[in-house]
Amino acid sequence: MKFKLQVLLCLLLCGIGLSVQAQKKKSAKAKDRTVWLNHLDKIVRPVLSNLAEDRLKERMPVALSNKIDNKSSREKVSYLEAFGRVMSGIGPWLNAEGGSKEEVALRQQYRQWALQAVANAVNPAAKDYMQWNGGQPLVDASFLALGLVRCPWLWENLSAPVKEQVVTAFKTTRGTVPVFSNWVLFTGMIEAFFCQYGLEYDAVRIEYGVREFANHWYVGDGMYSDGMNFAQDYYNSYVIQPYLATILSVVNEKRKSYNWYAPNLLKITQRYAELQERMIHTDGSFPVIGRSITYRGGAFHHLADMAYRKQLPASLSPGQVRSALSAVLNKTLEAPSTFTKDGWLNIGLYGHQPDVADFYITTGSLYLCATIFLPLGLPETDLFWSAPATPWTAVKAWSGQSVPADHALDLK
Repeated sequence: MKFKLQVLLCLLLCGIGLSVQAQKKKSAKAKDRTVWLNHLDKIVRPVLSNLAEDRLKERMPVALSNKIDNKSSREKVSYLEAFGRVMSGIGPWLNAEGGSKEEVALRQQYRQWALQAVANAVNPAAKDYMQWNGGQPLVDASFLALGLVRCPWLWENLSAPVKEQVVTAFKTTRGTVPVFSNWVLFTGMIEAFFCQYGLEYDAVRIEYGVREFANHWYVGDGMYSDGMNFAQDYYNSYVIQPYLATILSVVNEKRKSYNWYAPNLLKITQRYAELQERMIHTDGSFPVIGRSITYRGGAFHHLADMAYRKQLPASLSPGQVRSALSAVLNKTLEAPSTFTKDGWLNIGLYGHQPDVADFYITTGSLYLCATIFLPLGLPETDLFWSAPATPWTAVKAWSGQSVPADHALDLK
């Protein structure tokens, strides 16, 4: 009898131990998502809450690069920069359902803010009505269009009058001729938005951008040049590859116009995802190269997009990508003086570093960092969130673990 009691007690304690370990693992995974949501809330809240109140222009400070080229113009468009870039990053999360009760409540709040923010941004009678004509407005109207493509819930829940005003605003950008660079994809994205929602669109504007990159600007090993000349920077991630992937996905869903290029694009985007993952150092830092480095974690827009699309290459596990991107988030957003005392982003990569800003950088520009949040559009049950945390390539390599050799992509 005594022996049986000892066995039962042992089994009970083992069961409790296993339960505690399982709970710890679950908590560790849930913690990553909670950290991401906290970062999202800290960055996005000032932008959307104030725009929803029609007070963004009143309350958002506009810091300018020390090298700013057109102070008056840049100040005026900074608000659309912040809004469009934020929406391109949080669109998938706004479109998602479920999660913890705290996440559901937070998403519901942001949905309400987003609906009112869009309404104010496109309403000529609102104090926060945005500027839609001109060069920079084309850029950031396209980021807003990307956000709406990524969030059908938002488009479907806008009122009919607001939808009409959005269309009017986007059509205004057609008067701007894009720079012969990644800008050709900005016009393409706006037309892709029209295409996705069954509105009349200009297929030529899409065709032009896709053809230039597919036929003329691919330079090899998973990278495109930004126009006629190649530059070693993060524009393949900031804009080029996420835009190309989205545009092809939208148009192929409707017309299959780019089935001829989709297989090669997938190989290219997967190779560049590998390169991006290998750029992330053991502490979450990454090479400080190229222009627009003040976009912080936006340098990994592409890697986040591939994870969100569930198109990561076989060489990258969801757990290692989550771990790597989490390290980038923490490194870039927890640095001292990253935010002003009122919660707005300061110009910099690691904290407040005004001198690192290019001539076009303003406070609004910085919010491209929100694009790293794309995987929050995946449910917490998805492998990206549920898989165990895994060391990424740099961590493995610099701790003496086995690391596979890296090889260039050959499309031939």
